[in-house]
Amino acid sequence: MRQALSQARYGIAAVVAVVALFAVGIATDPNLTFRIYYSMSFIVLAAIGLAIIFGIMGVINLAHGEFILVGAYATTLLAVQVGLPLPVAMLAGALVTAVFGIIVERVIISGFVINWISQRTVGRDIIKPFYDRLADSMVATFGLSLIMVQGARIVFGNSIDQIGVPFGSTSGYPDYRIALVGITAGVLVLVYLLFTQTTFGTRVRATMQDEETAKALGIDTERTYMLTFAIGSGLAGFTGALFAPLLSMQPSIGDQFLVEAFVAVVVGTSLSGLLLGPIDALFSDEFGEFAGRIALLVAAMLALRFLPGGITGVVDDLRDRLEGES
Repeated sequence: MRQALSQARYGIAAVVAVVALFAVGIATDPNLTFRIYYSMSFIVLAAIGLAIIFGIMGVINLAHGEFILVGAYATTLLAVQVGLPLPVAMLAGALVTAVFGIIVERVIISGFVINWISQRTVGRDIIKPFYDRLADSMVATFGLSLIMVQGARIVFGNSIDQIGVPFGSTSGYPDYRIALVGITAGVLVLVYLLFTQTTFGTRVRATMQDEETAKALGIDTERTYMLTFAIGSGLAGFTGALFAPLLSMQPSIGDQFLVEAFVAVVVGTSLSGLLLGPIDALFSDEFGEFAGRIALLVAAMLALRFLPGGITGVVDDLRDRLEGES
């Protein structure tokens, strides 16, 4: 109970700080403020699905950008070809990606399907799950990403019709990009509540901390991993769905998210986007998009050098110190 109250207190303080900075920015330079907060939203949404899968399952998903591609393509096709309203198409795109994630997890990551077949043919498992096998999971998902990109190019060609950008503009800046800031905040709150205030979240955290003990307590860890991968995939798909109106629909669309996602996870969870966003926006605004990405990589290298535990490690140390003094 005490830990939950502490987490809530720090969360409220962070929200107040972000809102206060936004208010000051709007009063001084609205356009730059919008760009900074949009960049923060971009990085947070790009990284959140990857962070969940890596943090809980120990799987580095190099096909993360292609999961975003699935969500973007599914949303665009459902909105343009089928005629679904855009919000419905976005939710459907996220659901399609989550289902695709379950298939990938069952066939590749856990090897459940292949092992089920091998048990009935050769009498033994032939694939070891990729949980906590960082290098092996990188190789497997990199191969998957190549297959997905080329498969999308073969099936849909080099591009598909694009969705129009909803809403108008404020101070010359698209309202839809401003709306993404609020949507990002809502996603973070829902993810936080899911993993901290639900029975499923308790099972996930127990599995992450000690899988064998979790099994002994009756938790179906394989099912937990499967659902976790589905949630991470669904969030990646939702990211693709949200940015579908803003990006050109090409098979390489996932590359636009991968650098930001991995930098955010390296620096310390998707919340590090709240600090990396201003860096990206300021350098991109002054020197171009390429310079913004270089600045993110430099920030990641500095973080690894001086903050080996990441931003979350610093926050945890500070919280423990303050609680110890109290």
